[in-house]
Amino acid sequence: AELKAHLSEHLRAVTSGRTVTVLDRDRPIARIIPYRVDEGLTVRKRTPDSPSLRRLKLPPPLHLEVDVVDLLRDERQSHR
Repeated sequence: AELKAHLSEHLRAVTSGRTVTVLDRDRPIARIIPYRVDEGLTVRKRTPDSPSLRRLKLPPPLHLEVDVVDLLRDERQSHR
């Protein structure tokens, strides 16, 4: 939530050369590092035979034995 709320600030820090480590409940899950021009960049473009996003089939819904609203409420309470 903090990353989302202050993303521009973190990206400015990365632009100035810092590395930002992203945590999920104090567990490192990702790292945002400065882009180096000498490393190159490959951008894959959509090919003519790629299906449109509207035509992609979604997986079947999960049938969970939990109340998602309760889970969300519990998680929000744990961060206070």
